[in-house]
Amino acid sequence: MSPTSKRILDIAIPSIISNITVPLLGLIDVSIVGHLGAASYIGAIAVGGMLFSMIYWLFGFLRMGTSGLTAQAYGQNNRQEIANILSRSVSISMMLAALLLILQYPIRVIAFQFIDASEEVQRLATLYFHICIWGAPATLELYSFSGWFIGMQNSRYPMFIAITQNIVNIVASLFFVFVLKMKVEGVALGTLIAQYAGLLMAFLLWRSRYRNLKQHTSYRKLFEKAAMKRFFLVNRDIFLRTLCLVAVTVCFTSTGAAYGDVVLAVNTLLMQLFILFSYVMDGFAYAGEALSGKYVGAGNRQELRTTVRHLFGWGIALSLAFTLVYGIGGKGFLGLLTNDTAVIEASSTYIYWVLLIPFAGFMAFLYDGICIGMTATHIMLRAMIIAAGSFFILYYSLHSFWGNHALWLAFIVYLALRGIMQGIFIRPLMKKYT
Repeated sequence: MSPTSKRILDIAIPSIISNITVPLLGLIDVSIVGHLGAASYIGAIAVGGMLFSMIYWLFGFLRMGTSGLTAQAYGQNNRQEIANILSRSVSISMMLAALLLILQYPIRVIAFQFIDASEEVQRLATLYFHICIWGAPATLELYSFSGWFIGMQNSRYPMFIAITQNIVNIVASLFFVFVLKMKVEGVALGTLIAQYAGLLMAFLLWRSRYRNLKQHTSYRKLFEKAAMKRFFLVNRDIFLRTLCLVAVTVCFTSTGAAYGDVVLAVNTLLMQLFILFSYVMDGFAYAGEALSGKYVGAGNRQELRTTVRHLFGWGIALSLAFTLVYGIGGKGFLGLLTNDTAVIEASSTYIYWVLLIPFAGFMAFLYDGICIGMTATHIMLRAMIIAAGSFFILYYSLHSFWGNHALWLAFIVYLALRGIMQGIFIRPLMKKYT
């Protein structure tokens, strides 16, 4: 294996493991309340979990923006900026978390206007929300730490943090629910404690390896105008790009519901195959963030060119592998998720769309990582606007003829255009650096 591929895998594999552990937090909560004997408990956790997923998804820019900026400072061996970026990002994450805490009541009221749930589910979900919202400071600060660690070419620490959170969540939730006889509030407290356990682990890991960087922090330059402007420009682009991504995702789910419960179930299950692929490709995107940022910062054109080439080699190989696996065992995988024969039979009509996902989508993931590392986030945003616009135009032009097939076609085109447009927009920048 080449040294470049080894460097990519050293970052990608721990990141993939971290990604896979993320949904376990919600799955653990659902599994615990599922044994309490009331469907309303499961509904409350599902509603509350979905709400927090949407809120925190919008703040993902804290991780991505911090990663790219840190990687470039690392490549420059600029210790002062490396230290300042973490302090700056954590400070901003704390301010944003404080805003969420202050606005928690209007956020909850507005969000519940769009959620069609029974009175009991809403009552329990409200209880869950107002406990878990106090985890916002830990969650947003963890975004900053995770992005910083990845920028420092260290994806093992985020993996250790994710594993810690899951272990603490399991132990704490089981204790509160089955020993102290708490119900939804017990699960919420378990999640809350797990979030702060993750933050504590992040701080301890930082202290064990990077505490010497603290002496390089320049508090005078921490919030200087030029640095803050760059930080907010990068994160503004990522935030707006995430809004577009959320709009497409919400539209895909809500529109699929209009075709009936069976089609909605089919779309939901088939999207799990896309999510599985995304967990793997995100790992390689993180490697792209760390390594491209490092080489741009260091002015190492040769290594940047070689890294991009190897990233796309891995992308093509993984796309081929996923296409073969989904083609051979996709329907069997759906059988593991449901025993509803009507849903499994209906999936045969749409499963071939899933076979197009790997080759349609791998470029988008890799270019996302490369753009973040090069802090060329305006390219991500421009490409996303075009791709998302195409999704809506294509679907609403064809849905009366093709129905749910038009939805899947629009999604595949959206994925492909994200990668293609980024490839076109980034070409002049790549020539500059390579």
